[in-house]
Amino acid sequence: MTNRLATAISPYLRQHAENPVNWYPWGEEAFAEAKRRDVPLFVSIGYSTCHWCHVMARESFSDEGVAAYLDQNFVAVKVDREEHPDVDASYLAAAGAFTPNLGWPLSVFVTPDGGPFFAGTYYPPVPIEGHPSFSQVLQAVTEAWTERRDGVEETARQLTEAIQAASDMPAEQMAAADAAKGTEAGEGAGTAANASDAHTDDSRTEGAVRLPAGDASSDASLRALGDDDLARAVRALAAHEDPQFGGLGTQAKFPVAPVVGFLVERADGRDLADRMLRTMASSPLRDDVEGGFFRYATQRDWSDPHYERMLYDNALLLDIYATRGAETGTEPGTETGTGWAREAAEGIGAFLLQVMQLPTGGFASAQDSESVIDGQRVEGGYYGLDAAERASQSAPALDEKVLTGWNGLAIGALARAGRLLGHPEWIESARWAADYLLENHVQPNGKLVRASVAEQKSDAAASLEDYGMLAGGLLELGIATGQAVYFIAAQRLVDATLPADVDDPFVLPEGGDPLLGAHGLAVAGDPSEGAYPSGPTSIAQACWRLYELGAGERYRQAAERTVRRVAPLALANPVSFGATLALAERLRRPLVQLVVVVPDAAADASPFLDALATLPTSLSVAVSQSAAIELGQIGLELFAGRTALESRATAYLCQDFVCRLPVHTAEELAEGSGS
Repeated sequence: MTNRLATAISPYLRQHAENPVNWYPWGEEAFAEAKRRDVPLFVSIGYSTCHWCHVMARESFSDEGVAAYLDQNFVAVKVDREEHPDVDASYLAAAGAFTPNLGWPLSVFVTPDGGPFFAGTYYPPVPIEGHPSFSQVLQAVTEAWTERRDGVEETARQLTEAIQAASDMPAEQMAAADAAKGTEAGEGAGTAANASDAHTDDSRTEGAVRLPAGDASSDASLRALGDDDLARAVRALAAHEDPQFGGLGTQAKFPVAPVVGFLVERADGRDLADRMLRTMASSPLRDDVEGGFFRYATQRDWSDPHYERMLYDNALLLDIYATRGAETGTEPGTETGTGWAREAAEGIGAFLLQVMQLPTGGFASAQDSESVIDGQRVEGGYYGLDAAERASQSAPALDEKVLTGWNGLAIGALARAGRLLGHPEWIESARWAADYLLENHVQPNGKLVRASVAEQKSDAAASLEDYGMLAGGLLELGIATGQAVYFIAAQRLVDATLPADVDDPFVLPEGGDPLLGAHGLAVAGDPSEGAYPSGPTSIAQACWRLYELGAGERYRQAAERTVRRVAPLALANPVSFGATLALAERLRRPLVQLVVVVPDAAADASPFLDALATLPTSLSVAVSQSAAIELGQIGLELFAGRTALESRATAYLCQDFVCRLPVHTAEELAEGSGS
């Protein structure tokens, strides 16, 4: 038997390399073999730090008898959902027709033409409480394939057509359809409310608490979200706060960072955000030794976490805790102010630098939930040890896959948090990661590499989230360092996704997964958000940042267009569109910009450091005079004509690009701002 997974780039695939199953990686070879043998494919989708993926691997994929039956009747395909998010999204959409409790491992049965006809998640090795065993599922699928082929192929055809139709449906039509059906947030798409099932493990829709369908009337379509709309979204979220244990909903608890980020942006949402943030920071969801946050808690009281630690969760939470920590209060542990937020941010920053950053500079995508403690492999055991006890035990393994988009989130969070909280080492960490990505993940033709491990680069197509999140991270790093190279690289990434017609959606330079496209299973960029912003929203966020920097109207139009397209869905299900709602809040506010230009000979913005971190602006940035000239020359109009007058640090406070007279002291700046 050929071992096709031993040299795979994905740590998840390599974990399965020694299974007796004759696994194929995702690719044309597997489908060609299924056609040659006239058998269906079993597509198993997961990720390396997924606890229930480990469990199913031990119970079923390591069983010689199960492997023999699987190989005889199927072509088995192993997919890392983090390497191939579009494959995961397509088959996750199909799986919703068969089970409301989606997550990973995702088990999908498809025809040799790629059409899904049956799906589920984790299957136990023996029947349990009405759930069939994996062997029983395999036998039932084999029987259907051999004795009811016409029905199987018709199911596959209908599901493929449904996926295509849903992909083509405008957002406002989707929202209206959901409202008509009484669809609740996340229903049929892997919800936090369903996460009490141990195998439910959905990071794209996690935290999708079952909120009632909101206002999805036609007058909401293709318009901006105003203050009243956003206030209504805040009230809808507040109505589902757990009054006893905090957080949203009354079952499993997720960080839902995009939602918390939206609430922090709003004056009427900040108290709810603070309650959620304080609860999480003091809960078992946070590792109080190394500072990082775990994936989610399986219990309502935030206990019994699933112990994997994801890069995206910790990056987004760092940004949010730093935002609150910079506003008031600096003493850790204080009951008043927001010293508690600073303390949580400090812990996350340390975790990212000390645990997640690799020797190359890039960040690992996750840390496993399982490790070997005193000779036994257990989930979460390492995190029950104190610092001294940990020193004698091996830490859970990292998934050393460097994902472009998730690294972009970490770069942006560290750069911004380092600037807000005075941690230059965080900014240097972000710079190290960014330089690695720019050298190794940006190809000569400007297209992105989705993932890499050490010297290996994945051939998986990059996604919109890769372009948007990396661009966003580079912009924050440019703001933190004042270096033009990061602004220039970010703008190039965004420009690669902008359509010729402003009314069209963003384009993906790679064109998506070619195999999905060939089988008619490619889906458009999913606008919904769970654990992190969607691809379209990520690009829109970067577009708005570029507009704030003076890059031009096309970027503002692109950001506003994206929010208008998603507005009906966001109002109907605010818990699934936190990043979109946060962007809508920024779009509606007056644009206030602070630029500090310092002489090249003494690039010191210290007279304005506090103002740069705390003045309530849309954008605050300090650059050298030569950088300001370069940025102005590349079209960032905010910097055009800004100089260090009298060879001194000079501050320009602007509103909608109209600037007050330049000043040289923080006192003059405070007088001009009215603060």
